[in-house]
Amino acid sequence: MTARMTLNQLNYQLTTETDQRNLLQDINVTIQPDEFVMLLGANGAGKSTFFNIVAGDLTPTSGQITFNDQEITKQSAQQRTRLISRVYQDPKLGTAADMTVAENILLAMRRGQRRRLFPRRLAQQRPQIEALAKTLPNHLEAQLDKPVSNLSGGQRQTLNFLMATIQKPELLLLDEHTSALDAVSSQALMTFTDTTIRENKLTCLMITHDLADALKYGNRLLILKDGQLIADFPDAEKQQLTTEELIKYLH
Repeated sequence: MTARMTLNQLNYQLTTETDQRNLLQDINVTIQPDEFVMLLGANGAGKSTFFNIVAGDLTPTSGQITFNDQEITKQSAQQRTRLISRVYQDPKLGTAADMTVAENILLAMRRGQRRRLFPRRLAQQRPQIEALAKTLPNHLEAQLDKPVSNLSGGQRQTLNFLMATIQKPELLLLDEHTSALDAVSSQALMTFTDTTIRENKLTCLMITHDLADALKYGNRLLILKDGQLIADFPDAEKQQLTTEELIKYLH
């Protein structure tokens, strides 16, 4: 997969009856193919707005978005699903709670196709589904026939990540996908995330609040503050940074 996304002079202004705020200001950045980009910023920096615009949930007030040299600025989120997969902070988002783990994986395998579930087709795909589940760090292969609602938060979020990456999206958005988990589950999923992205050469943007993760993972680091992109560190510079230096950018 090759994915090159450019945000050109991107602005997003929130206007209410009593207030007018610039949530993003003059964002100019290009995400190159195979980059694993960490996006860091304090609360209110504009990270979620940035992701929502990239995903198509928000339309920028001004500016342009191109994806592989094709403009997608006004495309809806539904139109962008053929290009972009997203894993949210809340483990409950992204899966069908009343369906089994195997059925959820099958849906992800057929993403973008006309989807109807038949037991016979599920049985036919069972070996592939089991093989996929065995790659995960928390033994989901033993939970395939259980409803997703019975899973722990860590198991459910790992399933979300698998479903988002099965078809190797051109751009993967990870929206603080480990922050709602306990420390052990978070570390296991982050390790699996890093391995999956590197081995499959996925292009990925990941929001994090964790300074250690921002330095440890990815090959590029962007820092947002008050809606502006204030720092852009390529891999070589990122490797030289310390947590103390990052803190200075965030305050």
